[in-house]
Amino acid sequence: MIETIDISSLDDERVDVFRDVRDRDLRGRQGMFMAESEMVVRRLLKTPEYLHSLLLTPAKYESLAADIDASGLAIPVYIASLQTMESIAGFHIHRGVLAAGWRPTEQDTSIERTYERVSQEESCTILAASGINNSDNMGGLFRTAAAFGVNEIILDNRCCDPLYRKAIRVSMGHVLSVQWSVADDFAGALNRLQSDFGFGITAAESGVGGSSVRTWSGSPRCVLVVGAEGEGLSGDVLDVADEVVEIPMSSEVPSLNVVVAAGVVLSHLDRI
Repeated sequence: MIETIDISSLDDERVDVFRDVRDRDLRGRQGMFMAESEMVVRRLLKTPEYLHSLLLTPAKYESLAADIDASGLAIPVYIASLQTMESIAGFHIHRGVLAAGWRPTEQDTSIERTYERVSQEESCTILAASGINNSDNMGGLFRTAAAFGVNEIILDNRCCDPLYRKAIRVSMGHVLSVQWSVADDFAGALNRLQSDFGFGITAAESGVGGSSVRTWSGSPRCVLVVGAEGEGLSGDVLDVADEVVEIPMSSEVPSLNVVVAAGVVLSHLDRI
């Protein structure tokens, strides 16, 4: 049974990592990210190498105790009232659960790591996303990718941080179960996957004369490229694509939310 640490003072230095948490501050806080909700923490307990510490209400500790013990974690587990937790963190905490974790390094999320991982895969699906700056959409893309067996996600450098608290919560923790990387030269990365690693590049875009997704099944080594609703994909990305697909829909609805669109297109792949 893991030993817990009771926290009753707001000034207790042992929980400084959880103090005054704001997403924009975390990237400079010893390379940390913050996650919330019981479901997300249960998933994080399956990747314990990411976890730094937990801050829980007594009730949530009782609910999570068996999973914590089974994980074999050797990290601090702090117990505090919900009021104390919220005063320390500086925001309303969803359901009395906070986890502090270690961010992957920039090297870990470099596009070169993606090239290394996919180089030997006979069958591999990559979801590439451009200009996704809404944390709900970011989290939704990771959850959708996990649901449809996507191996990798590539983000361009205009995307928001997948490790924002809300993105992690919306993803149900899958930002830590699906491998991801950031490409500064997004079109160049797609071109290299195509030319050096034999990937077929499919762009999902409406209004550019693409073929219906109903006839699409993807190649064994496939990259599906999606962009933000409204802005869509840039010309240089469309130029790299081997094909463009679109989702047939009512003329009164010109586009779909990127998460919905990605799910519709990925559902046509035979990966599950």
